[in-house]
Amino acid sequence: MTDSARPSPDTDQRLTDLEIKASYADDLLDTLNALVAKQQEQIELLLREVSRLRQRGGDEGLSAGPRDPRDELPPHY
Repeated sequence: MTDSARPSPDTDQRLTDLEIKASYADDLLDTLNALVAKQQEQIELLLREVSRLRQRGGDEGLSAGPRDPRDELPPHY
């Protein structure tokens, strides 16, 4: 191999640094993908809970009749 075809030590170090950065980027991407998947599960759970509460709240509102404001706690309690 001739000297002109052999990469310089500086080029080898730069390539190694790029490979390390790419490895960290891959790891970060995997971590973020897992986090997004977990958040999506939480969002779906919360949407089901909101839907259930709306149904329950709607049912109670119809059967209980009008509410007396004196039965409600003030906002600071």
